[in-house]
Amino acid sequence: MALLNITSPHAHKPGDTGTVMKTVLLAIVPGVAVLTYFFGPGVLFNIIIASVFSLAYEGAFLKLRNRSVGFYLKDYSALVTAVLLALAIPPYAPWWLIATGSFFAIVVAKQLYGGLGYNPFNPAMVGYIVLLISFPLEMSQWPAAASTLAEGQALPSIVQSLGQVFLGNTIDGYTAATPLDILKQNNSLELSELYKTDPGFLAGKWAGAGWEWANLAFLLGGFFLLYKKIFTWHAPVAMLVSLTVLSAVCYDGGSSSSVGSPVFHLLSGATMLGAFFIVTDPVTSTVSNRGRLIYGTLIGVLIFVIRVWGNYPDAVAFAVLLMNFAAPFVDYYTKPKTYGHVKSSR
Repeated sequence: MALLNITSPHAHKPGDTGTVMKTVLLAIVPGVAVLTYFFGPGVLFNIIIASVFSLAYEGAFLKLRNRSVGFYLKDYSALVTAVLLALAIPPYAPWWLIATGSFFAIVVAKQLYGGLGYNPFNPAMVGYIVLLISFPLEMSQWPAAASTLAEGQALPSIVQSLGQVFLGNTIDGYTAATPLDILKQNNSLELSELYKTDPGFLAGKWAGAGWEWANLAFLLGGFFLLYKKIFTWHAPVAMLVSLTVLSAVCYDGGSSSSVGSPVFHLLSGATMLGAFFIVTDPVTSTVSNRGRLIYGTLIGVLIFVIRVWGNYPDAVAFAVLLMNFAAPFVDYYTKPKTYGHVKSSR
C-alpha cells in the first residue's frame, strides 16, 4: 500500500482553528491593555474599525466564492488578522487608512490565494507594508506616551479621538517620534543623554516610554501561548537570540552613533509582538523544528540589518515577509526523512 509523502505538521490532540485563534486573542489582551494605557483609546478604535472591515471583507468574498460565511468566520482568523494589523497602525489613524489596510490583508493577501491555509504571506503584514509604503505620513503619526506629556497635557479624549479618526480633526501636540526613529536619526547625543532629554525616552528605563512595557506584556502573552502549546519555542527564541547576539556585537556602549543595546532592540517597536504573534503563524512559516530555528534566526538577522542600515526603523514586517517568501526553500532542505528511508550514501 502506497503512503502519501506529506511533510506538513499533524495534529496530536483534539482542537480546532477557532479554539487556537481565540487563545491567541486572549494572549494578546495584556499588550493591548498596556498600549491603551500609554497611548489612549485610539488603540481600541483601531482594533474595532479593523475588525469591522476585516469581517465584512471576509464575509463578502466568502459569499462570492459560494462558501459558508458563518462556518469560516467562526475560525476567528480574520479577527486575529484585524487585531495584528490594528496594533501595527498608529492609534488615531483615519478610518479609511485602516479600511484600506484591512482590504489588502483579507482580500488580496488571503482570499485571492484561496483563504486560510493557502496564503503564502502573513496577511496582517501585507496590509501593514502596503500602508507604510503608500501612506508614509499617516503611518508615522504615532502619539506620545502618556508618561512623556508635559504638565497640563493629556491623551486625546474619546470625543477628540472620534473627531481625529472619522472627521480628520487635528489634535495639536499629540504626536511624537518613536524610540526607534529617534535613535536612527540621532547623531549628536549619547544614549544616556537621550534617556534624560528626549520626550520619546523620558520615563523609559530600557527602550523608551510605553514601548518597553508593551513589549513585556506581549512577552507575557507569548509565554502563555507556549504554555498552552499553541506553537513551539523554536522560531520565536531563534529570532530573539539572533537579534540579541547581533545587537550585542554591534553595541558600542552608548555613543552618539550607537545602534542601540540588546535590551533596547528587544523591548522597542514590535519585537515581542512579532516574535510570538507573527513569526509563529503556522501557515506562512516553516514546518519542521530545524526549519523553524533557521526561519526565526534569519528573521532576527533581517530585523537588525534593516533597523540599522535600512530606511525603516521597525523592520519586523519586512523581515517576516522576506522569510515568508523563503519558507518553502527552507522547508525543502529541512523536512524530516520519510519513515523507513535512510539517507543515500551517494
